[in-house]
Parts: sequence; structure tokens; C-alpha cells
Amino acid sequence: MREITVKILNLMGWEQLPGWLSALVAGINVILVLIIAFITRQLVRRFLTSVHNRLERRAIDLEDRKRLETINRIIGYVASVVIGVITFLLVLGELGISIAPLLATAGVAGIAISFGAQSLVKDYFVGFVMLLENQIRQGDFIEVAGKSGTVEEVTLRYVRLRDGEGAVHYVPNGTITTVSNHSRQFAYALVDVGVAYDTDLDKAFEVLREIGQQMRENAQFQDKIIGEPEVMGVNGLGDSAIMIRVRLQTIAAAKWPVKRKLMEMITQEFPENGIEIPFSQQVVHLQGVEIEKSNFKEESANQ
Repeated sequence: MREITVKILNLMGWEQLPGWLSALVAGINVILVLIIAFITRQLVRRFLTSVHNRLERRAIDLEDRKRLETINRIIGYVASVVIGVITFLLVLGELGISIAPLLATAGVAGIAISFGAQSLVKDYFVGFVMLLENQIRQGDFIEVAGKSGTVEEVTLRYVRLRDGEGAVHYVPNGTITTVSNHSRQFAYALVDVGVAYDTDLDKAFEVLREIGQQMRENAQFQDKIIGEPEVMGVNGLGDSAIMIRVRLQTIAAAKWPVKRKLMEMITQEFPENGIEIPFSQQVVHLQGVEIEKSNFKEESANQ
């Protein structure tokens, strides 16, 4: 742009530009570059918003909308970085600073840095793959790298989680080897309940089915439960209880409230139906204490 402006001034009769005019031309060109960059960024943002809104109207469910939101945010971030870098280089050129040596130095420095920043490169590569394969989206509840929580932000560098206590965890993408996503399509509210060994199991199964039906008819949970209650039968034999497994299929986000309500209703309904929920007990025989008591009785009788 600077060369074009100088040629125009030369055609107008300014063969040799005075210093003040060169500075004025450079300042005007810098302002024009910044204005063009700002307009370009706004046009890109509007274009991405338009495409996002159009694709969102075609989205089938909430999961597709979450994915579109994540992709839109990542592309917007990358576009901003590219526009910012190009603008910076153009401004340097307008100020008379040659960018060719800068680009050559940046290339050599990039190669040197890449050897020392392999983990950073790995973070970006893994982040790109996760985004491409739609493994994690904003708003999902996931478990990664020993941390669990709701995804607040997904970038090519890291995943930001907020756990149930409000703590925020930044997990570099390069450390993620396994992703457990609890927010896909559906989930199961699964409960293992213990009953005494003398319990009528058929009656316990029937009570559990009734509890499941009551929850399905509950106005608070009827839109969150999407399957019939499943009493899966005996799942284990403990020291003091028979373990029975029951589960309800729910929408992904409702797994935990449904499970808490299910356990609450079991603790209420089982005693009302004469079904005992046993607790662990231990019988301790203190033989030495009994001997001391008998010796004390004999000494008291002799006195």
C-alpha cells in the first residue's frame, strides 16, 4: 500500500517526498490497514454467524447445536489470530520495517522452538482431532485426565472444566488419552440396593417396578425418563445383604437427579412394604472381659 501511495504522489509531482509527508503517508496507511482489518473481522464474524444460524436451524437435536457452537467458536478464534498476524505484518511494512528478515527469522525460530515445545504441538494436534471427531463439546459433563466436570471452554490448547464444587480445571489436550462423556443421547440412573437374606425377592422386584412407574408419572421427572424401569435382578451377595440392581433410562443431563430421587423413594417405599434394608453388623466376643467379671464375682463372694 505504501508503494502505491508513493507512486500516486509521484504522478502528482512529488518526486522527492519530504520527511513530514512520508510520516503522514505512513500514518494514513497504518490507519487504513487497521480499518480494513476491523471491517474484515466484522465481515468474517457476520459470515460465520450466518452460516452457524443456518446450520443450527437444520440441527436435529441439542447435541448437534452444541457441536456447531464449539466449531463456530474455534473457527472464529483462528480467524481472529490470522487477521491479527496479517495486520501486524502490514503495519510493520507501512512503517518501513522490512518483514522479509522477520519472516525468515520466525521460520528458523519456529523450527527451533518446535523441538522444545513438542508437548504444545501435541496439545494442538490432539485438540484438532477431538474437535474433528466431535468428542467434546461445550456444556458436556466429562471425565478426562482424572478430572470431571462441565465443559466451559474447548480450545485447540486445552479443555476447561468446572467441577461440582465450583473449582475450575484446565486440562491440556496432550494429556487426554481417554474421554468419558456423560452427555451423549441418553444415560442410565443405576442403583444397587441391598435387602436382607430372608426377603421375598419377587415382592422386592415388584416394589422396585412400582417405584419406577411412579417416577415416570411424576411431573418433575416424566420428561427426563425415556425408558421403562428395568429390574435387572440379583447383582451380588454381600456379607449381610442381597444386592438388587435397578436402572432407569434418562436423557443424558438428568442422570444424577433421577438417581437421587430413585434412591430416596427406595428408602421410603421399602420399609412401608416390609422390606428390610440391612446395614453391616459385627459381633465382637470379649472373652477376657468375661473372665475378669467372673473373677470379680468370685472375689466378692469370698469377701
